[in-house]
Amino acid sequence: MASKIFHGDISPSDFANALVSRFNQNNYTTKVISNDKQVFVQITTSNYRSSGGHTSLTVSLTPVEDGVSIDVSKQNLFGVVASLGQTAISTLLNPVNLITRLDDLAQDIESIQLSDEIWMVIQQTARGFNASHQLSDRLRRLVCGYCGTANIVGESRCIACGAPLGDEQPTTCRFCGYVIHTIDKICPNCGKNL
Repeated sequence: MASKIFHGDISPSDFANALVSRFNQNNYTTKVISNDKQVFVQITTSNYRSSGGHTSLTVSLTPVEDGVSIDVSKQNLFGVVASLGQTAISTLLNPVNLITRLDDLAQDIESIQLSDEIWMVIQQTARGFNASHQLSDRLRRLVCGYCGTANIVGESRCIACGAPLGDEQPTTCRFCGYVIHTIDKICPNCGKNL
């Protein structure tokens, strides 16, 4: 499961609406399920499509402090693989069969690219709301452990009492937006080297 966090003035429903408007058409159907804590968008190939295999993905949208955490499940490609196998076998038996299976082949390739297209819609939506992997302005504050005053990130001493703020300056992973400590060498969320 791939996971990313977008910080900014954006909600899970903003992402859900963008995904539904993009994928609830043509060969895909979407279903939105929500509870008190999360919104889930299930994207599947339509049961009534004329060609290609069946695939599905679920996008989990969870509100976090000043943003949204997004998880995209691993794609279920069993039907697509079966359809590609059928195309390969029929083409081996008679190369002319490839012509009759071109529509199936195009649909299968589109289904394989579904995960990438979902992330593209998510990135475009985040950009439209000025959300990013960067910390929001509100989270770019460091609270003094001595007097409780909020200080701008990067300050070495508290603006109110002068106490040292130390090395606990908040930052985010440039790959997934997860809030990390400056001493972290590997992101605990995506596992990439920082």
